[in-house]
Amino acid sequence: MRRSRGLTAALVLSLAGAGTGIGLVLMPQASAITAPVAFTADSLPTWQPNGIVWAMAEANGTVFAGGTFSAVRPPAGATGAEEEAVNFVALDAATGKPTACKLAFTVGEGTATVRALTVSNDKKTLYAGGYFGAVNGTPVSSLAAIDIESCTPKAAFHPGFPATVRALAATGDTLYAAGDFNSVEGQTRERFAAVDAGTGALKPFTANADEPGRAVAVTPDGKHVLLGGDFFTVNGTDSHALAVVDAATGKLAKTYDNIPWNSVVKSIATDETGFYTGNEGSGGGVFDGRIGLRLSDFGEKWRDRCLGATQWVLPYEGVLYSSSHAHDCSTELEYPDGRRRHLLAQPTDHEGAAPAPVDGFVRGPRKLGWFPDTNDGLGEGIGPRVMAVSEKDGKKFMWVGGEFTTVNGREQQSLTRFASTGDVGAPTTPVASADSVKPGEVQVRWRTSYDADDSKLTYRIYRNGSGTPIHTMTADSLEFERPQASWNDTTAKAGQSYTYRITATDAAGNTSALSAKASVTVPTSVQAYPNQVRADGAQLYWRYDDTVSPYVADSSDGGNTSGIQVNAPSLRQTPGAVTGSSTAMGFNGTSQKLHSDRRQTVGSSYSVETWFKTDTWRGGKLVGFGNNTTRTSSSHDKHIYMTNTGRLVFGVYNGSTQTISTGLFDTYNDNKWHHVVATQGPSGMALYVDGQLKGTLNVTTSANFAGYWHVGGDNLSGWPSRPTSRFFAGQLDETAVYGKVLTAAQVKNHFDLAKAPSDTVSKVTATEDTYVNQGAPSAANGASTSLAVRGSLAYETYLRFNLPAAPAGQVLKSAMLQVKTTTQSGAGTADTVSVVPVTGTWSGATTSYTSKPALGTTPLGTFAAIPDGSALHSAKLDTAAVSALLGGSHSLALTSTGTDALWLWSKESTAADAAPQLVLTFGPK
Repeated sequence: MRRSRGLTAALVLSLAGAGTGIGLVLMPQASAITAPVAFTADSLPTWQPNGIVWAMAEANGTVFAGGTFSAVRPPAGATGAEEEAVNFVALDAATGKPTACKLAFTVGEGTATVRALTVSNDKKTLYAGGYFGAVNGTPVSSLAAIDIESCTPKAAFHPGFPATVRALAATGDTLYAAGDFNSVEGQTRERFAAVDAGTGALKPFTANADEPGRAVAVTPDGKHVLLGGDFFTVNGTDSHALAVVDAATGKLAKTYDNIPWNSVVKSIATDETGFYTGNEGSGGGVFDGRIGLRLSDFGEKWRDRCLGATQWVLPYEGVLYSSSHAHDCSTELEYPDGRRRHLLAQPTDHEGAAPAPVDGFVRGPRKLGWFPDTNDGLGEGIGPRVMAVSEKDGKKFMWVGGEFTTVNGREQQSLTRFASTGDVGAPTTPVASADSVKPGEVQVRWRTSYDADDSKLTYRIYRNGSGTPIHTMTADSLEFERPQASWNDTTAKAGQSYTYRITATDAAGNTSALSAKASVTVPTSVQAYPNQVRADGAQLYWRYDDTVSPYVADSSDGGNTSGIQVNAPSLRQTPGAVTGSSTAMGFNGTSQKLHSDRRQTVGSSYSVETWFKTDTWRGGKLVGFGNNTTRTSSSHDKHIYMTNTGRLVFGVYNGSTQTISTGLFDTYNDNKWHHVVATQGPSGMALYVDGQLKGTLNVTTSANFAGYWHVGGDNLSGWPSRPTSRFFAGQLDETAVYGKVLTAAQVKNHFDLAKAPSDTVSKVTATEDTYVNQGAPSAANGASTSLAVRGSLAYETYLRFNLPAAPAGQVLKSAMLQVKTTTQSGAGTADTVSVVPVTGTWSGATTSYTSKPALGTTPLGTFAAIPDGSALHSAKLDTAAVSALLGGSHSLALTSTGTDALWLWSKESTAADAAPQLVLTFGPK
């Protein structure tokens, strides 16, 4: 937002491999080096002033920067000495180094400053405006013309501007100026004037404004001039902050009354797509964003109402680049009030039909994936203030100037630049997760990565350590919106364990590191509770089985609403609410919570469901909807919260607070798992606890705003029986949100299914392993990091396991042997490998081929041909035979009759997932 208003304050998817892709399209395709964005986000080494840059222009491969400074120095870490530069510097567009052109803008009293620069159409003259009395000693009066070739001021050009000139625009024969002045050459010209571009003689053009002019531009056809500033009238007619006038006379052609009184226009730019304003203001109801307007009738086509004092707009090749400190783009359904983002890009026009107006305005086009950033810096702490595009040697550059002191987190003051080629920044590493709730399918999920100059990234999924991706797809993400992407592996086999890792690659080929492994065991039968939640239409489903912070995976069918952990809640708390292997998440009741990372609206019909366990006497919010993320929401609705006494409340706001509470003695802070569901729709509100209806209310509406789901805490100000803490202390599990009203029968079914017996998985690692070699019959290989299997000359591998007994009331439903091939060339085999019981005795330390143990004759299972490349492989074992071995120590052998050797990692290896293991699935009898 503006600091001062004083007069002198200056998933589309591409599918490959097996399975089903799930994704969404968030925005038009964009990257740093492909249309529509034209520049990378990687800043280039650029000489830097010791003050503030207020103005820039470019001509013939040279960039001119003006402002308030006295010297320029090399970029951090570069060699070279500081050079004098009195409020002006000319730099080579390709190298970022000062040229031989030296100009000093000075004044007899006060502080000289250059506030505006523009270049004539023929690129021969540079015009400079500001507050100064001389250029290299040549007298001028706040406006000067510079011969670019000789780098000398034109002595004959010296129109008298008695106050600061803040903006300039040049046509073939006219130079337009905006600023603080009330007269030019002794004649009345209030805040706007025009002079002859060659001689400086004052022209008849008259567009008198009552307050300062800050921006001026000429339409592409040269017929009109666009005026911006603080003013409320032009030529005595009401028109606040923006006006269109005749280019020759200054006569009003279009006035505006829809810019708030406490906002001004700081920048105007135009091209063939329209004209655009950058705005700032102060106080309530301020407009700080950008407006796109038509050239045909000068009417508004869209308005971007992000808050954060827009200083400059620059349309270029269909993209509007802007500099600001945009900190709140809630009105644009983008990011809420929070940290500042100083450089943004968005299309100049909506793709396709524009969205419907909201509050009388058409929302601005979505932001594109271009997010270089600065800090606020010096002076007013605005950050970047001006932008210019230059070209040299076939390469284009976006130059940015202002009062910042860092760029992309590194020291760099007031000037920086970005090129059209040379993207070197890799995307962030994806955060992966995997879940399976039924045989034959694994849902591989990941939080999409962030790349500062590419919003469409390519993801490659690697299974079981393979070097070849099993699937490749693309998904969109932005710096502030990184939805979950997912892919269903439909080739996964029941009972087998799998690991998945993912990389992200940008349009330039820069690739992230591999994600951490996401591990999953495919069940042999449907997991009833999560499968039913998905079948009943959950649009968000957080199971809290996550192993990595800060990502919370969405297990809904096709879900893309991942969650973000705030202040590190405790992961994988056991036992969870659902019988089986599910885990819960723990919250401390003082600062920890989750929020969804995708801004959305909630329809008129919805259901909210979660499980909770607590013994708190301070209450807290379990689930709710709010308009912010890490900050406390100012708009908050659709809550389920606990009072200090342990009662539950479901509340909405429809002009007043409307709540349903459990009974006086229906309290749930007994440190046991409980199930709560809240619904609202055409039949009103309902609250269920542990499958039972606890209350209804004939209220069908609630607050309508865009926001985020919160779990574990958010604002509860103004709500009945407000607890001591807005944060919940306890455990939460299996949170789901539906875009419809769950029926009473569905709610009861969910509660019953959670307590029904379900499968459990036990992974048993080999306690001892070795192999024997017919070619070295007396050698024992117990300490080897690898194992081998071959028919001739024979290798045999032996594995010992301590098998658990079946859990009470359960039986073995499946058994798998999992091994991992080594990285050596040819580790795989074309032959079948059999898994047979060992009937004799052996020891890893002493057993050799000559003393090898006797083996059973009936295989328990087999590995088919195993390809080369280090990866996990599983063999399904005879369930009945393995059941007979439960509760004791038993050994298995790997044998072959072929001639192609198989090489495996042993338990002694340090490779990931190296140790052979049994995967045992137990379930109800």
